[in-house]
Amino acid sequence: MSVFTPLERHDLDTFLADYALGRLRDYKGIAEGSENTNFFVSLEGGEHVLTLVERGPAQDLPFFIELLDVLHEADLPVPYAIRDGQDRALRELKGKPALLQPRLDGKHIREPNPHHCAEVGALLGRIHLATRERIIERKSDRGLDWMLAEGPAQVSRLSEAEQTTLNAALEEIAAHKDAIRALPRANLHADLFRDNVMFDGPHLSGVIDFYNACSGPMLYDLAITFNDWCSDESGAIDEARGRALLAGYAAQRRLTPIEAKLWPTLLRVACVRFWLSRAIAAQAFAGQDVLIHDPSEFQRRLAHRQTVFLELPIAL
Repeated sequence: MSVFTPLERHDLDTFLADYALGRLRDYKGIAEGSENTNFFVSLEGGEHVLTLVERGPAQDLPFFIELLDVLHEADLPVPYAIRDGQDRALRELKGKPALLQPRLDGKHIREPNPHHCAEVGALLGRIHLATRERIIERKSDRGLDWMLAEGPAQVSRLSEAEQTTLNAALEEIAAHKDAIRALPRANLHADLFRDNVMFDGPHLSGVIDFYNACSGPMLYDLAITFNDWCSDESGAIDEARGRALLAGYAAQRRLTPIEAKLWPTLLRVACVRFWLSRAIAAQAFAGQDVLIHDPSEFQRRLAHRQTVFLELPIAL
């Protein structure tokens, strides 16, 4: 279970006393998290999620709080930090920064169909529209420069074929770095995988886990999302799901010709980012009772993205 900081009931009773949400009924650690500690917290005043932030500098937390406030004000189905009786959104518990947020309805979709993908594409477009005119700046700690620095350190651990694939991708990132950074920008979720989106029946009811959110090229965010929602088990693109997600997104925001040109490159960049981050996490937490996602999943996806047949829908 990925609960890095265990809590006893008395810890929660003390912490929650400052919120006007009634008594604690029950709580449970959430196993799916791989970077932060999360608990489902049931109170008389409703269902909530308590997050103890384990990774990243504390000075970034006001960014996440402000971003979620902006998205909540735009009527998007996101969690947001509940203020306590002293109007504090960010507090501390067990020496860790702590946030209490509403628990969103719905469940994760493990096997999405085109309808789910169209909904996700539209949601991502709305996130970008809500922020592109007032971007809250935050540089990703796993951006292009990070990939170029960390990639070579991982090459020696790979097979000869995998080395060739990764080295080619790193060369492509270096060659296109400036063009990627010049693409249209907004605030990005940057981790919009299936386990961060919830559906209540056919309706997309919530998107969670904004702790990788940053400012940057909207196309990169679209590529990250596409690679997870529109890949089959082998790592190849599922055409029906891919077309649905791109159509859902394009219905919200018009894509540009330069984005269409760089689309295959961004799909490969997004694969590299998660191949590397998962490999590093697997090495760091080897032998520990922590949920580790399979790095080879993105190695296979990158291999399939050497040729991209599905183009972006561009309105002329």
